[in-house]
Amino acid sequence: MADILTADDSEQIRSLLEMILSADGHNVIQMNDGRAALAWLKDNTPDLMILDVTMPFLDGIEVCSRAKRVSRLRATPIIILTAHTDDESRQRAKLAGADAFVNKPLSGKNLRSTIQEMLVKRKELKAKMDAEDAAAAANA
Repeated sequence: MADILTADDSEQIRSLLEMILSADGHNVIQMNDGRAALAWLKDNTPDLMILDVTMPFLDGIEVCSRAKRVSRLRATPIIILTAHTDDESRQRAKLAGADAFVNKPLSGKNLRSTIQEMLVKRKELKAKMDAEDAAAAANA
């Protein structure tokens, strides 16, 4: 179905995400820190990203911010995983361009519904961006 990049420093969380996402037919690309995720994103464009807030080297919010600045990644929805319940973390993530939040501990049902919603959003945004590009090319 979809190529989904997951980045979390917890082996347990990565395994849980792999189990949930692959059971739904998704191709899961796992990274254990933010720097590895950014390195992978240099040459790849996933359909969706799931990033943990707290990771070594670069946190998920910084990865989100950098990814949203790359034009080919702008339409890729980013879900932030967080154990933080404070408003400051959510506000930072929103400002960085995060599309959704999923709280830890993970609930498969909540995660699945958020993923479905984000994949529909990506399809709509990509279609809109493609139409805008075609219109710009026609006017050039």
